[in-house]
Amino acid sequence: MLTSPRITRVRAISASERSQWTGLLCETVAGGASVGFLAPLEAATAARYWASAIEDVVAGSRVLLALRRGDRLVATVQLALPWQPNAAHRAEVQKLIVHPAERRRGHARRLLAAIEERAAALGRTLLVLDTQRDDPAELLYRAAGYTYVGSIADYAAGADGVLRANAIYCKRLTETVSA
Repeated sequence: MLTSPRITRVRAISASERSQWTGLLCETVAGGASVGFLAPLEAATAARYWASAIEDVVAGSRVLLALRRGDRLVATVQLALPWQPNAAHRAEVQKLIVHPAERRRGHARRLLAAIEERAAALGRTLLVLDTQRDDPAELLYRAAGYTYVGSIADYAAGADGVLRANAIYCKRLTETVSA
């Protein structure tokens, strides 16, 4: 019997967990996900990325959530928090990653809702994100209430190295922005 997945806020990655985090990122990129890396992604590069992300978490400029089934890391999402005073109302959703074997089970939707809740708790009223144009992730974001804003041709290379357009989305969490 499978245990129910649980979402936790991550503040550190222990030495015993590093291989799971590295493996999740490497397998996601190998599965074709456009999350900023090219395939094949070396484990050392993935490990450096997670170490950098944790530095941002410790500095307070990033929130990192993980979805686990038992002790197994299944998915993750991040929220980048701009430090500029004129940007204190917004944040960027980044790296919504679901292990290829765990897709189509609602994990991404749950993580997206959890990161939105965390953003609201931090006083953020506007979320932005970008993904690869015509990627299945666009269906998720639209269903979750994100508004398509536009696209930039040849914005980034996909996991296969081919330049592709991005799709930029935003979502207002509240109707008013506090001054």
